[in-house]
Amino acid sequence: MDKYFHFDFLSDGELMAVVYVIFGILIFASTLFFVVGKVRPKANLVELKSRTRSWWIMASLVLTAVLINTTLCYIALAFLSFMAFRELYSVLDFREADRRAVFWGYLAIPVQYYLAYIKWYGAFIIFIPVVMFLVLPLRMVLKGETKGIIKSMSSLQWILMLTVFGLSHMAYLLSLSPVEEPLLGKKMLLFLVFLTEINDVMQFTWGKLLGKHKIVPKVSPNKTWEGFIGGIVSTTIIGYFLAFLTPLTSMQVAFVSFFLACSGFIGDIVMSSVKRDIGIKDMGSSIPGHGGILDRIDSLAYTAPVFFHLVYYMAF
Repeated sequence: MDKYFHFDFLSDGELMAVVYVIFGILIFASTLFFVVGKVRPKANLVELKSRTRSWWIMASLVLTAVLINTTLCYIALAFLSFMAFRELYSVLDFREADRRAVFWGYLAIPVQYYLAYIKWYGAFIIFIPVVMFLVLPLRMVLKGETKGIIKSMSSLQWILMLTVFGLSHMAYLLSLSPVEEPLLGKKMLLFLVFLTEINDVMQFTWGKLLGKHKIVPKVSPNKTWEGFIGGIVSTTIIGYFLAFLTPLTSMQVAFVSFFLACSGFIGDIVMSSVKRDIGIKDMGSSIPGHGGILDRIDSLAYTAPVFFHLVYYMAF
């Protein structure tokens, strides 16, 4: 049993404190919306309740995979990339001639995560941006169909960069754990996921409470300067107090948290622009009440590489 399930995290007070905080926030939010719904039946809480349900699902899955078994976590993250890759590929207009190249794209997922698992940083960092960038166009060219090939080449590489390369940085965080602190990678991953989701929540909340001045109304009408700034300030402060989950100083964590908030916002509006371009509201229906996988992790695709490289530069 101990071979497959590791419960060493139970003895780490700092890690468990964050777990309690996460579930405490979810319980509080669920209770609050339930009470408000009873007191004010006409209150429009549909979106808030839907978001809360999706946060319960995401938090439970992430915490289970991260805390109990590290190898399981690598597999779960690779599967997350697979689902996101499939969602994005299915809504974009690829040619029939691209199917074999897309299959090669799927094969790149286990390779990329295996490189993270064995801690081969040099290969990990160039496999998709360089190797797949050179190989995938060749696969398309060999098919002999040249009409629309430029669009297919650029779209497929972008999907790989977003859903596989970007997200795979979460897996490599697990590989940064030194022998003397085996739980560090899990702590950093938990910090990244928690702060990214908190940033989304804070920007949404401040936008609802104070939002008046829109940032990009043609892309995402609900995004306001008040929500953006409120989210950045809140995320930076929360990150500062969670510095114990990272190998960084408190001031370094505040600096990193600021960039996480900014990059999370960028990831959100970039995906919003893609959905507007192809005329859809959600990328899928994988998460009940809140669309597909990509609708929940679009920010992570941006925050994961930003967080990883800042931490890697500052502490390793």
